[in-house]
This record gives sequence, structure tokens and C-alpha cells, in this order.
Amino acid sequence: MFQYFLIYKPFGMLSQFSREGDHPTLADLGFPFAKDIYPVGRLDADSEGLLLLTNDNFLKTKFLEPRNRHTRTYYVQVEGEATDEACRHLASGVIISINGKQYKTLPAEISIIEEPKLPERNPPIRFRKNIPTSWLSVTLHEGKNRQVRRMTAAAGFPTLRLVRWSIGKISLADRENNFPNPGDVWEVTPKEAKLFYERSF
Repeated sequence: MFQYFLIYKPFGMLSQFSREGDHPTLADLGFPFAKDIYPVGRLDADSEGLLLLTNDNFLKTKFLEPRNRHTRTYYVQVEGEATDEACRHLASGVIISINGKQYKTLPAEISIIEEPKLPERNPPIRFRKNIPTSWLSVTLHEGKNRQVRRMTAAAGFPTLRLVRWSIGKISLADRENNFPNPGDVWEVTPKEAKLFYERSF
């Protein structure tokens, strides 16, 4: 029987069940996942937000196959006062380094947004009185290693906080009753699971 879970991965947690150094892992969420449940994709330890876990290998393949190019939207707090010009530059594709090789990112959707309503990060972002920050909405159609951070850095706006808001059209806002907090886990019903196929591709 296939099972599907969404979690709000906390800052500092690895997107895996196996131990690696002193980082907490998905096993520390304290949820009784079956042994065949694994994350689809990953979020870096210093990133937060939506992560899907399942034992549905077909869905995993759909999400991870680069040619499917499903969207991922991130809310990103950057250092500095971002401009519309910088967003257009980023959206058109920028050169970043991946494993020592130069790579031009695919066109993306990037805009300046008001600070979103998100749970406080633990530990909080280091506040520097004389340096402003901005929030961006970044929608990618690919998933290179640390891509968002590399992109904003290339435009002169280092990333301070990165939250994955949605995968395809499934977002943190989809949870019924209340907005999730870091570490929350909720199971998707079989009926809702169909939406991963219908809504995401």
C-alpha cells in the first residue's frame, strides 16, 4: 500500500534517515514511518520547508526525472535591497558553478515579495542593523545543488533564509486547519495522493 507524507523540514535537519555527523535527521521527527518510506528529493540542512516522503517509486521517478521539470517555489530572504532589475537578471538565467563547471540556469520566475508569514527560524537569522534584507519568491524548473543560494550570490544578494514553499502546485498552505510548524508531519489520504499526479505535472 502506497503512503504519502508531507513534512515541514526544520532548519539544520538532514533530508535522510541515516546518521551523518551531529546533524538531526528525519528519524528525529519521532514519527513512525514504515521502513520503505523515503524522501523524494532533498533540502540542504540549512534550508527549510516542504519535503515529500513516500514509498511510491513511480511518483519518485516522476519528481526526480530532470526532463519532467516540475516547479519548485522558494521564499528566500536575501541580504541587501533587491531590485526589479536584479530579479529580471536572475530570471533570465545566470552563470553558477556546479562541481567546478560553469552552468547557466534555466529561465525562472523571480519577484520581490513582502515578508511572508512563516514560523520563526531556530536559530534566528543574524540581524545586522545597518544592512537591509529583502524577500524573493523564486520558482525554478530544475534542481541543481544549492541552486538558489548560488543564484542569489551571483547577483550580489547572499541568501540568509531559504524556505521551500511548494512542489508543483502542492504547498505548505494546503494543510487543512492550521499552518504547519517546523517538524510537523502529516499524511496525505489516497484520494489526495492522486493530486500529486494531476496537479504537479
